[in-house]
Amino acid sequence: MKKITAISLGLLFSAPLLFAQTTTWNIDPVHSRVEISVRHMLIAEVTGRFTDFGGSLVHTKEDFTDSKIEVVIKAKSINTDNEQRDNHLSSPDFLDAENYSDITFKSTAVEKTGNNTYRISGDLTIRGVTNPVVLDANYFGQVKDPYGNVRAGFKATASIDRFDYGVRWNQLLETGGLIVGETVNITLNVEFIKQVKSGLE
Repeated sequence: MKKITAISLGLLFSAPLLFAQTTTWNIDPVHSRVEISVRHMLIAEVTGRFTDFGGSLVHTKEDFTDSKIEVVIKAKSINTDNEQRDNHLSSPDFLDAENYSDITFKSTAVEKTGNNTYRISGDLTIRGVTNPVVLDANYFGQVKDPYGNVRAGFKATASIDRFDYGVRWNQLLETGGLIVGETVNITLNVEFIKQVKSGLE
């Protein structure tokens, strides 16, 4: 009878891990949007978007709960449809894009909260300052496009306090309120394209 060693037992139980399928998805920026909104003078919201960004999602589980998500946004690509305001937002008063060119997000946990809903925890870095953030996400499913690419769609939202990232510029109104609100609402509408599916981790 063949002797079973500790090493052979270890290989037996680790085999499923060795052959776990890894799937990688990349953001399709043409069909994705990264948008923000903030209160202006207490009576309205100003909206904007970043036009230069990319990212990836890597997972082995079909339900995405072991996903590793990374997103990089170029701070200088802020666009609020007003050049003067965009230049101000890129300046040291706000994003300081010359010194901190990248806004980054890296996931730390992905929790399934419903049939097609998730809570994504991660680290958001703005102006070199990193804080934890939680995004509520909806998964819209997968489809094969006319070119044979498999696509997956998500929408994720979060709200952050810009003061937590050192973005503190403001002016007071006569009534005492702030011209620019403290809370920034973030919305990501993202299409991913499946890139790689390999047999080995």
